[in-house]
Amino acid sequence: MSKLAKSIRDAIREVGLKSGMTVSFHHHMRNGDRVLVSVLNEIAALGIRDLTLNASSLFDTHAPILDHIRSGVIGRIMTNYMSGAVGRAISRGIMDAPVEFRTHGGRPADMERGTTPVDVAFVAAPTADERGNCTGKLGKSACGSLGYAFADAKYARKVVVITDNLVPYPLETVSISEDLVDLVVEVDEIGDPRGIVSGTTKITRDPVGLVMAQQAARVIEASGLLRDGFSFQTGAGGASLAAARFLKEIMLKKEIQGSFGLGGITSYMVEMLRAGCFERLLDVQCFDLDAVESIRQDPRHQEISAMQYASPLEATAAVNRLDVVILGATEIDTDFNVNVHTDSSGSIMGGSGGHSDTAHGAKLSMIIAPMFRARLPIVTDRVNCISTPGEDIDVLVTQGGIAVNPRRAELRDRLLDAGLPVIDIHALKEKTERITGKPEPLCKGDRVVAEVVSRDGDILDRIYSISDGD
Repeated sequence: MSKLAKSIRDAIREVGLKSGMTVSFHHHMRNGDRVLVSVLNEIAALGIRDLTLNASSLFDTHAPILDHIRSGVIGRIMTNYMSGAVGRAISRGIMDAPVEFRTHGGRPADMERGTTPVDVAFVAAPTADERGNCTGKLGKSACGSLGYAFADAKYARKVVVITDNLVPYPLETVSISEDLVDLVVEVDEIGDPRGIVSGTTKITRDPVGLVMAQQAARVIEASGLLRDGFSFQTGAGGASLAAARFLKEIMLKKEIQGSFGLGGITSYMVEMLRAGCFERLLDVQCFDLDAVESIRQDPRHQEISAMQYASPLEATAAVNRLDVVILGATEIDTDFNVNVHTDSSGSIMGGSGGHSDTAHGAKLSMIIAPMFRARLPIVTDRVNCISTPGEDIDVLVTQGGIAVNPRRAELRDRLLDAGLPVIDIHALKEKTERITGKPEPLCKGDRVVAEVVSRDGDILDRIYSISDGD
């Protein structure tokens, strides 16, 4: 009756993992994760080859997978996000098969459809009991919500829970239940929770960023959506967090209580909950340790699955009830298509994550971005990679003006009536290029290194190789 395996290697043997199969991992430990690489090292030692790696996201801490790509242990990769260290190698053609990028909602939907079947899911669990009940809210490695692991546990043929805090049965707080789990492995360490705070999770102090953030809050105020029952999501970038702070001030001043805050939750969203700006937080991923503490202590702070968050197969997915989402962009074109996959050289450095899911579902999807970065204009004639289609983007906020998608004429009129500096996106592009000059077009390679799969499962765009000199 025991589900305990003596080691990761024994668990791999027991679940019958063979060459050519698919393994999956979640990313709630983010840049502190130790499980993915540890498991792949054991797989390699067993002589297993040509695996498909389906990981909800890949960070710099996962760079050792490059050795497993070179040796043939990993033959394909599916993911929603990829950081620069891994992305640069992929962009230079280290893999024979293109990486498949999905969205946070599209990934579980494709698992449910059977498009991307998983043979063995490895779930990093900060706390688990001997039957496999597990949670991310407790233990020395607590990461908060395990929302992205729910689909893996539900749809994988075999599920292995790996924990560094094995407790007596039954576990008091359960995220993933024992009926979904085949084996449990206790290890010394699944990761460093301090690595959860990877990337920008602090409010910007840059004057330009603060101007954009204040304008973004004013756009929301003028949109007509800011009222009791308001729902909201923002990213973890500095300007986006600053916009949330300005929005909080408006909501408190006008005594507006929203229904829920959504997404990857930060301490700033927790502050808004505690201040009474929202009745609930719906959390698919904790972005910092304050959020981890909040979800452990406050019943109003609720864990949700990736399916409940953003799956296109779920009619009641939370993204479909969003009033406003604030998002970032590497670049945006005059048709409002947004790129968050590649940098200015064309190298992979990100991914859609929930970007296109929330943009599609929200009543108002807003991009906050400066007019230029490193003297490269943010607005271009055509983005190098379409991560989110322009039909789902409503407004772009920059320090040089606010561009509104022509599809949203009513919104444009509301912003003009509020005295906001609305500008045509073509005029904004020309205004920026008078400062930066017109950049040379990117020279793409002739080999496809990645495909961007839309949340509905169609190929949205392709990413091409770059040379070593780029």
